[in-house]
Amino acid sequence: MTRIALIGFGEVGQRLAHDLHQQGELDLIVWDVLFADLNSTPAKQARARRLTMAPSMARAVADAELVISAVTAASAVDAAQEAAKAIPSATWFLDLNSISPDSRIRAAGAMEDAGARYVEAAVMSPFHPHGVASPILLGGPHADTFDAARFGLSNARTYSRTLGQASAAKMCRSVVIKGLESLFTEALLAARHYGVEETVITSLSGILPAADWAEKAHYMISRSVEHGARRAAEMREVAATVREAGIDPIMSTGAARRQSWASHRIAGQPSLTSQLDALLASR
Repeated sequence: MTRIALIGFGEVGQRLAHDLHQQGELDLIVWDVLFADLNSTPAKQARARRLTMAPSMARAVADAELVISAVTAASAVDAAQEAAKAIPSATWFLDLNSISPDSRIRAAGAMEDAGARYVEAAVMSPFHPHGVASPILLGGPHADTFDAARFGLSNARTYSRTLGQASAAKMCRSVVIKGLESLFTEALLAARHYGVEETVITSLSGILPAADWAEKAHYMISRSVEHGARRAAEMREVAATVREAGIDPIMSTGAARRQSWASHRIAGQPSLTSQLDALLASR
Protein backbone atom coordinates (compact mmCIF):
# COMPACT_ATOMS: atom_id res chain seq x y z
CA MET A 1 0.00 0.00 0.00
CA THR A 2 1.24 3.47 -0.88
CA ARG A 3 0.93 5.91 2.01
CA ILE A 4 -0.34 9.35 0.95
CA ALA A 5 -0.57 12.26 3.38
CA LEU A 6 -3.11 14.90 2.43
CA ILE A 7 -2.44 18.22 4.11
CA GLY A 8 -5.47 20.51 4.15
CA PHE A 9 -9.03 19.21 4.21
CA GLY A 10 -11.07 22.03 2.76
CA GLU A 11 -13.06 21.89 -0.46
CA VAL A 12 -10.14 20.75 -2.64
CA GLY A 13 -8.81 18.35 -0.02
CA GLN A 14 -12.19 16.66 0.36
CA ARG A 15 -12.50 16.16 -3.38
CA LEU A 16 -8.94 14.80 -3.50
CA ALA A 17 -9.71 12.33 -0.72
CA HIS A 18 -12.76 11.08 -2.60
CA ASP A 19 -10.87 10.67 -5.87
CA LEU A 20 -7.80 9.07 -4.32
CA HIS A 21 -9.98 6.43 -2.66
CA GLN A 22 -11.17 5.41 -6.11
CA GLN A 23 -7.60 4.54 -7.15
CA GLY A 24 -7.23 1.58 -4.79
CA GLU A 25 -4.01 0.36 -3.16
CA LEU A 26 -3.58 3.70 -1.43
CA ASP A 27 -3.31 4.29 2.31
CA LEU A 28 -4.59 7.82 2.90
CA ILE A 29 -4.01 9.88 6.02
CA VAL A 30 -5.30 13.44 6.34
CA TRP A 31 -4.40 16.42 8.47
CA ASP A 32 -5.81 19.92 8.78
CA VAL A 33 -4.97 22.61 11.29
CA LEU A 34 -8.70 22.74 12.13
CA PHE A 35 -8.70 19.11 13.29
CA ALA A 36 -7.81 20.51 16.72
CA ASP A 37 -11.47 21.50 16.90
CA LEU A 38 -13.45 18.27 16.63
CA ASN A 39 -16.56 20.27 15.72
CA SER A 40 -14.92 22.04 12.77
CA THR A 41 -16.19 21.29 9.28
CA PRO A 42 -12.94 19.55 8.18
CA ALA A 43 -12.98 17.30 11.26
CA LYS A 44 -16.63 16.39 10.76
CA GLN A 45 -16.08 15.67 7.07
CA ALA A 46 -13.07 13.47 7.78
CA ARG A 47 -15.00 11.44 10.34
CA ALA A 48 -18.01 11.14 8.03
CA ARG A 49 -15.73 9.72 5.33
CA ARG A 50 -14.06 7.39 7.87
CA LEU A 51 -10.63 8.71 7.02
CA THR A 52 -7.52 8.29 9.14
CA MET A 53 -6.98 11.66 10.83
CA ALA A 54 -3.43 12.48 11.88
CA PRO A 55 -3.01 14.19 15.26
CA SER A 56 -0.32 16.49 13.87
CA MET A 57 1.49 17.51 10.70
CA ALA A 58 4.55 15.53 11.80
CA ARG A 59 2.56 12.31 12.25
CA ALA A 60 0.83 12.82 8.92
CA VAL A 61 4.00 13.05 6.84
CA ALA A 62 6.22 10.70 8.87
CA ASP A 63 5.70 7.54 6.77
CA ALA A 64 4.33 9.02 3.57
CA GLU A 65 5.63 8.29 0.11
CA LEU A 66 3.66 11.26 -1.23
CA VAL A 67 2.52 14.39 0.59
CA ILE A 68 -0.10 16.54 -1.15
CA SER A 69 -0.49 20.09 0.11
CA ALA A 70 -3.93 21.61 -0.47
CA VAL A 71 -4.07 24.34 2.15
CA THR A 72 -4.95 28.01 1.71
CA ALA A 73 -2.68 30.17 -0.41
CA ALA A 74 -1.71 32.24 2.62
CA SER A 75 -0.65 29.10 4.53
CA ALA A 76 1.16 27.25 1.74
CA VAL A 77 4.74 28.25 2.55
CA ASP A 78 4.24 27.79 6.30
CA ALA A 79 2.73 24.34 5.68
CA ALA A 80 5.71 23.29 3.56
CA GLN A 81 8.17 24.56 6.14
CA GLU A 82 6.38 22.73 8.94
CA ALA A 83 6.10 19.51 6.93
CA ALA A 84 9.82 19.70 6.12
CA LYS A 85 10.66 19.22 9.81
CA ALA A 86 9.35 15.64 9.75
CA ILE A 87 9.16 14.54 6.10
CA PRO A 88 11.29 11.49 5.20
CA SER A 89 14.12 11.88 2.71
CA ALA A 90 13.11 11.30 -0.95
CA THR A 91 9.40 11.71 -0.19
CA TRP A 92 7.42 13.46 -2.92
CA PHE A 93 5.80 16.77 -1.94
CA LEU A 94 3.13 17.85 -4.43
CA ASP A 95 2.14 21.48 -3.87
CA LEU A 96 -1.32 22.14 -5.33
CA ASN A 97 -1.66 25.59 -3.83
CA SER A 98 -2.15 28.71 -5.95
CA ILE A 99 0.91 30.73 -4.98
CA SER A 100 3.46 32.99 -6.65
CA PRO A 101 6.75 31.75 -8.12
CA ASP A 102 8.65 33.31 -5.22
CA SER A 103 6.44 31.48 -2.72
CA ARG A 104 7.09 28.25 -4.65
CA ILE A 105 10.82 28.78 -4.38
CA ARG A 106 10.61 29.31 -0.61
CA ALA A 107 8.42 26.23 -0.13
CA ALA A 108 10.67 24.14 -2.35
CA GLY A 109 13.76 25.33 -0.49
CA ALA A 110 12.42 23.93 2.77
CA MET A 111 11.72 20.59 1.09
CA GLU A 112 15.09 20.39 -0.62
CA ASP A 113 16.86 21.09 2.68
CA ALA A 114 14.98 18.11 4.13
CA GLY A 115 15.94 15.88 1.21
CA ALA A 116 12.37 15.65 -0.10
CA ARG A 117 11.35 16.08 -3.75
CA TYR A 118 9.19 19.14 -4.34
CA VAL A 119 6.87 19.37 -7.37
CA GLU A 120 4.75 22.40 -8.07
CA ALA A 121 1.30 21.67 -9.45
CA ALA A 122 -0.64 24.45 -11.15
CA VAL A 123 -4.30 23.51 -11.63
CA MET A 124 -5.44 25.24 -14.82
CA SER A 125 -9.20 24.99 -14.31
CA PRO A 126 -11.69 24.89 -11.43
CA PHE A 127 -10.91 21.72 -9.45
CA HIS A 128 -14.56 20.75 -9.67
CA PRO A 129 -16.02 18.88 -11.47
CA HIS A 130 -12.96 16.98 -12.76
CA GLY A 131 -11.02 16.51 -9.52
CA VAL A 132 -7.78 14.59 -10.07
CA ALA A 133 -8.50 14.60 -13.82
CA SER A 134 -8.22 18.41 -13.92
CA PRO A 135 -5.55 19.85 -16.23
CA ILE A 136 -2.42 20.31 -14.11
CA LEU A 137 0.96 21.75 -15.07
CA LEU A 138 3.85 20.21 -13.14
CA GLY A 139 7.03 22.18 -12.56
CA GLY A 140 10.43 22.06 -10.96
CA PRO A 141 13.53 19.87 -11.32
CA HIS A 142 11.68 16.74 -10.13
CA ALA A 143 8.56 17.22 -12.26
CA ASP A 144 9.54 14.92 -15.12
CA THR A 145 10.28 11.98 -12.79
CA PHE A 146 7.07 12.29 -10.80
CA ASP A 147 4.64 9.54 -11.84
CA ALA A 148 1.42 11.54 -11.67
CA ALA A 149 -0.68 8.86 -13.37
CA ARG A 150 0.14 6.41 -10.59
CA PHE A 151 -1.88 8.58 -8.24
CA GLY A 152 -4.75 9.16 -10.65
CA LEU A 153 -3.62 12.57 -11.91
CA SER A 154 -4.50 11.58 -15.44
CA ASN A 155 -4.37 15.06 -16.96
CA ALA A 156 -1.12 16.25 -15.40
CA ARG A 157 1.92 16.95 -17.55
CA THR A 158 5.40 18.29 -17.05
CA TYR A 159 5.47 21.94 -18.03
CA SER A 160 8.92 23.14 -17.02
CA ARG A 161 11.91 22.02 -14.98
CA THR A 162 12.35 25.66 -13.96
CA LEU A 163 10.59 26.10 -10.64
CA GLY A 164 7.91 28.79 -10.74
CA GLN A 165 7.05 28.82 -14.43
CA ALA A 166 4.00 26.59 -14.04
CA SER A 167 2.81 28.83 -11.22
CA ALA A 168 3.42 31.93 -13.31
CA ALA A 169 1.17 30.51 -16.03
CA LYS A 170 -1.55 29.78 -13.47
CA MET A 171 -1.26 33.17 -11.77
CA CYS A 172 -1.33 35.17 -15.02
CA ARG A 173 -4.39 33.22 -16.13
CA SER A 174 -6.07 34.15 -12.84
CA VAL A 175 -5.61 37.87 -13.58
CA VAL A 176 -8.10 37.33 -16.42
CA ILE A 177 -10.45 34.74 -14.91
CA LYS A 178 -10.88 36.20 -11.44
CA GLY A 179 -10.58 39.69 -12.84
CA LEU A 180 -13.61 38.98 -15.03
CA GLU A 181 -15.54 37.72 -12.01
CA SER A 182 -14.71 40.95 -10.18
CA LEU A 183 -15.58 43.09 -13.20
CA PHE A 184 -18.95 41.40 -13.64
CA THR A 185 -19.73 41.77 -9.93
CA GLU A 186 -18.91 45.47 -9.82
CA ALA A 187 -20.37 46.43 -13.21
CA LEU A 188 -23.66 44.61 -12.82
CA LEU A 189 -24.22 45.67 -9.22
CA ALA A 190 -24.03 49.28 -10.39
CA ALA A 191 -26.15 48.48 -13.46
CA ARG A 192 -28.81 46.82 -11.31
CA HIS A 193 -28.88 49.87 -9.04
CA TYR A 194 -29.68 52.04 -12.06
CA GLY A 195 -32.02 49.47 -13.63
CA VAL A 196 -29.93 49.04 -16.79
CA GLU A 197 -28.45 45.55 -16.28
CA GLU A 198 -30.30 43.98 -19.22
CA THR A 199 -29.02 46.65 -21.59
CA VAL A 200 -25.45 46.15 -20.35
CA ILE A 201 -25.65 42.37 -20.76
CA THR A 202 -27.20 42.60 -24.22
CA SER A 203 -24.50 45.03 -25.36
CA LEU A 204 -21.77 42.50 -24.56
CA SER A 205 -22.83 40.32 -27.50
CA GLY A 206 -21.73 43.07 -29.85
CA ILE A 207 -18.11 43.06 -28.69
CA LEU A 208 -17.53 39.52 -27.40
CA PRO A 209 -18.26 36.07 -28.88
CA ALA A 210 -21.92 35.12 -28.75
CA ALA A 211 -22.86 33.67 -25.36
CA ASP A 212 -25.57 33.72 -22.74
CA TRP A 213 -23.93 36.57 -20.85
CA ALA A 214 -26.59 36.65 -18.15
CA GLU A 215 -25.84 32.99 -17.38
CA LYS A 216 -22.07 33.54 -17.48
CA ALA A 217 -22.33 36.60 -15.25
CA HIS A 218 -24.46 34.68 -12.75
CA TYR A 219 -21.92 31.85 -12.72
CA MET A 220 -18.93 34.14 -12.25
CA ILE A 221 -20.53 36.29 -9.58
CA SER A 222 -21.77 33.21 -7.71
CA ARG A 223 -18.24 31.77 -7.64
CA SER A 224 -16.97 34.98 -6.06
CA VAL A 225 -19.70 34.87 -3.42
CA GLU A 226 -19.25 31.17 -2.63
CA HIS A 227 -15.45 31.01 -2.78
CA GLY A 228 -14.44 34.65 -2.40
CA ALA A 229 -12.18 34.22 0.65
CA ARG A 230 -10.06 31.53 -1.05
CA ARG A 231 -10.06 33.39 -4.34
CA ALA A 232 -9.05 36.66 -2.66
CA ALA A 233 -6.09 34.87 -1.06
CA GLU A 234 -5.11 33.53 -4.47
CA MET A 235 -5.41 36.99 -6.02
CA ARG A 236 -3.05 38.37 -3.41
CA GLU A 237 -0.56 35.74 -4.59
CA VAL A 238 -1.36 36.78 -8.17
CA ALA A 239 -0.59 40.38 -7.23
CA ALA A 240 2.72 39.20 -5.76
CA THR A 241 3.48 37.36 -9.02
CA VAL A 242 2.82 40.50 -11.07
CA ARG A 243 4.83 42.62 -8.64
CA GLU A 244 7.75 40.17 -8.85
CA ALA A 245 7.72 40.81 -12.61
CA GLY A 246 8.27 44.52 -11.93
CA ILE A 247 4.69 45.50 -12.79
CA ASP A 248 2.36 47.39 -10.47
CA PRO A 249 -0.50 44.90 -9.84
CA ILE A 250 -3.30 47.45 -10.03
CA MET A 251 -5.92 45.10 -11.53
CA SER A 252 -4.94 42.06 -9.45
CA THR A 253 -5.06 44.03 -6.18
CA GLY A 254 -8.48 45.42 -7.09
CA ALA A 255 -9.76 41.94 -7.94
CA ALA A 256 -8.52 40.64 -4.58
CA ARG A 257 -10.46 43.37 -2.79
CA ARG A 258 -13.65 42.68 -4.76
CA GLN A 259 -13.37 38.90 -4.21
CA SER A 260 -12.89 39.47 -0.49
CA TRP A 261 -15.92 41.79 -0.40
CA ALA A 262 -18.08 39.20 -2.18
CA SER A 263 -17.08 36.41 0.20
CA HIS A 264 -19.10 37.91 3.06
CA ARG A 265 -22.35 38.07 1.09
CA ILE A 266 -25.38 35.83 0.55
CA ALA A 267 -24.77 32.84 -1.73
CA GLY A 268 -26.99 30.36 -3.53
CA GLN A 269 -29.33 32.72 -5.36
CA PRO A 270 -31.08 31.03 -8.32
CA SER A 271 -30.79 33.84 -10.88
CA LEU A 272 -28.58 36.77 -11.78
CA THR A 273 -31.24 39.27 -10.72
CA SER A 274 -31.83 37.67 -7.33
CA GLN A 275 -28.08 37.39 -6.75
CA LEU A 276 -27.55 41.07 -7.57
CA ASP A 277 -30.46 42.10 -5.35
CA ALA A 278 -29.09 40.04 -2.46
CA LEU A 279 -25.67 41.63 -2.88
CA LEU A 280 -27.09 45.14 -3.05
CA ALA A 281 -29.15 44.50 0.07
CA SER A 282 -26.06 43.34 1.95
CA ARG A 283 -23.96 46.46 1.28
